[in-house]
Amino acid sequence: MGRNLFILAGTLLLFALISCGLAYTNIAREPGSPGDVSLWRTMGLILLVISLIVALSGVLSTLFEQAERRAEERRRSRRNS
Repeated sequence: MGRNLFILAGTLLLFALISCGLAYTNIAREPGSPGDVSLWRTMGLILLVISLIVALSGVLSTLFEQAERRAEERRRSRRNS
């Protein structure tokens, strides 16, 4: 589960960087281009925040899985002793 969350966070971060990059190039200022500069910056910031939240949940998920695995190993070692 944690690995999937890290992949999702990386993908969202990539899209955030792309939309922030579009905000600072002349592409967003051309007539007929989708949206304006503030829209691209806002979307980049929103995607960045979502990416950070997903990455944090991935870290927490991995930590809880590891703690659960170690607790199970301790229970098994106590039964065998």
